[in-house]
Amino acid sequence: MPSRRLKAIPVLIAAALIVGLAGCEQKEKPKAPPPQVGVITIKKQTVPYTYEAVGQTAGYREIDVRARVEGILLKRVYTEGKPVKEGQTLFQIDPAPFKAALDQAMGVQAQTKAALTKATADRDRIVPLFKENAVSKKDFDDANAAYDAAVANLASASAKVDEARINLGYTTVVAPISGMASKINFSEGSLVSPTANGGLLTTIVQLDPLYANFSFSEAEKLAFEKASQSGSMTLPEGRRYKVSLKLADGSVFKHTGVIDFSDSKVDPSTGTIKVRAVIPNPEGDLLPGQFVRVVLDGAKLNNAVLIPQRAVIQLQADKAVLVLNNKNVVEPRVIQLGQERDNDFVVREGLKDGDRVVVDGVLKARPGQPVNPVQAGASAPAAAAK
Repeated sequence: MPSRRLKAIPVLIAAALIVGLAGCEQKEKPKAPPPQVGVITIKKQTVPYTYEAVGQTAGYREIDVRARVEGILLKRVYTEGKPVKEGQTLFQIDPAPFKAALDQAMGVQAQTKAALTKATADRDRIVPLFKENAVSKKDFDDANAAYDAAVANLASASAKVDEARINLGYTTVVAPISGMASKINFSEGSLVSPTANGGLLTTIVQLDPLYANFSFSEAEKLAFEKASQSGSMTLPEGRRYKVSLKLADGSVFKHTGVIDFSDSKVDPSTGTIKVRAVIPNPEGDLLPGQFVRVVLDGAKLNNAVLIPQRAVIQLQADKAVLVLNNKNVVEPRVIQLGQERDNDFVVREGLKDGDRVVVDGVLKARPGQPVNPVQAGASAPAAAAK
C-alpha cells in the first residue's frame, strides 16, 4: 500500500500543474489604454473673407508713337527701354521738304496780302464815286467782288501756312506722355509715313499706376449676392475692396490698390465678368503683361466654421474629419470645404457648434473606438496633469 501512494504523488503534482496552467491561460490579457488625441471644439465666428483670381497687369496708358508725316527718319534721340518725359524729343524726321513747303506757303500768303491791300484800296476809291454816280454799278460790284476774293485768298493762304508749319513741327516726334519707351520699330534712314504699317515708331507705357485685369464667373457673382442678402457675408462699405497682388514667386507686392471698374455685362464667350484694379507702382517694379494672383480683402464671413487643414482626411471621393461623440468614440463625418485660410479650411457644411474634432493624432484615432481627448496642441505630461 505505501508503494502505491508513492506512485500516485507524481501524478497528483502533474495534474495540479496542468490545472494551474490552464487557469493562467483563461485569464484575460490587460487591455491597452485608449490612445490620446488632440481635439478642438467647434465655435462659429466672424472671419475675414479673401477672394483670389488669376489676373494680368497692363499699362495705365499705352500710347503708340507714330509718324504723322512722310519722310526719312534721321535719328533716334531717346534710349530704348528707358523712361521718357512728356514732351521729350524721341525722333527726328528730315525737316527739309517741310521747311521748303512752309516757305512756299508763306510766299503765297505774302502775295495774297498784297492783292488784298490793292483790292481794299480800289474798293475804298470806288465807294465815294459810286455815291456821286461817278462810276457805274458794275464797277462798284467788281471792286467789292475783288475785295471779297482777296480776303478769301488770304484766308486760304494763311491756312496753308498753318498746315505747313504744323507738318514741319511733326518732323520732331515728342513723347505724348511720361512712361517707359519700348524699342524702335524702324532704323535711322528708313522711310516712315502715317500709314498703318509704316508709321508705328515705338510704344510708351505709363507704369505708375498700373492696371491689374481679372474676371469672376457669373456663378460667383450670384453666390456673393445671395450670401450678402442672407447675412452670411458682410461686404465692405461701398464695395471698396482692398486689392493686393501675389507675384509669380509667391511674394506679395508691397503696394495695394482698389477696384476702379467692373463690367456691367457678362462676356458670352467665357461666361465671366471683367474687373480692373488700379495698383500704385512708383518704383516701376511691376511691368505690363505679368501674371499675378489678385487678392480682394474687405469682406467678412459671419458664423463661419474653421478647422486646421491637418484635421481633414480623404474618405474615398469625399473630405471628412473625425469627431467624438459623448462617449469619446470616434466617428467619421463628411464635410464640404470652402476657401483656404493660411493653415485652416472654412467648412461650409458638416459641422456645428460644440462638435469635437480630432486634430492631433488622427492616425491613432480609429472609427468606432474610444480615445482619450485632450486640448489640441497640449503636451502629454501637461494633459496627464489635468
